Amino acid sequence: MIEKIFALPVLEQVTATISRRQLGELDILVVNHPAVKASVALQGAHLLSWQPAGEKEVLWLSEASLFEHGQAIRGGVPICWPWFGPAKDSSLPSHGFARNLDWQLSAHNEDNNGVVLTFELKSSDASRKYWPHDFTLYARFKLGATCEMELESHGEFETQSALHTYFTVGDISAVSVSGLGHRFIDKVKGGVEDQLSDGIQTFPDRVDRVYLEAEACSVIHDKSLPRRIDVVHHHNCNVVAWNPGPALSVSMSDVPDDGYKTFVCVEAVNATIPQKVTASQPGRLACVLSVSK
Repeated sequence: MIEKIFALPVLEQVTATISRRQLGELDILVVNHPAVKASVALQGAHLLSWQPAGEKEVLWLSEASLFEHGQAIRGGVPICWPWFGPAKDSSLPSHGFARNLDWQLSAHNEDNNGVVLTFELKSSDASRKYWPHDFTLYARFKLGATCEMELESHGEFETQSALHTYFTVGDISAVSVSGLGHRFIDKVKGGVEDQLSDGIQTFPDRVDRVYLEAEACSVIHDKSLPRRIDVVHHHNCNVVAWNPGPALSVSMSDVPDDGYKTFVCVEAVNATIPQKVTASQPGRLACVLSVSK
């Protein structure tokens, strides 16, 4: 899917290294820079891919993902906001509405090190169908040898949020994650609290855990590719580790039946303690990704 994005015809050359293209019904910004290749869908300000020069693609994007208006994209970095997981009202979309609405590219910059993109989403008639509050939301991506992502919200409200990052791995059976801490809520087992005894999360089957005291840096150890990915979290109270496992993967229409083998999610999240946003205190959530052999 990511190769397909870079082969799409250019509709607009925004700068020397940024172009606008279209996949399905959605506009895509493609970054083709000597230091980095990346792509972002304007729907959801959704980072689809990030590949620093000399490295393999870091993010995972489902071959079965839909690129249709209002439909969530499976893979990359969905922005979950202003709630995480199912809404209290079952008629509302899971993980909020920010990932399903069109954002505006409000600023961009590039230099020898890479590209910076800033996207903006404001309250509108479309957002008020889901949530009554006035807001301005920014998503910033600094793309180069590292990937710096920041979500910033302005208004008067409480929110949950997540940078729901899907990472490409060689084989989930050869993946472990450290730096998650010990205490977690196990969503596979109905929300019971448990502890990780050795501090190493593996993925023998479905895993869906909300870690309560994660370290500042979670590390994905991938023996199969081989490489390690460092995920440094900022302004978060939780880190989520997720892989659907074989049974759930088969039931998901936008994931190949064996798709679970090739990705893992390690996410900066504010779920168990909502952020209080005021006029003097914006809400923030950020993480920095880096990859090494």
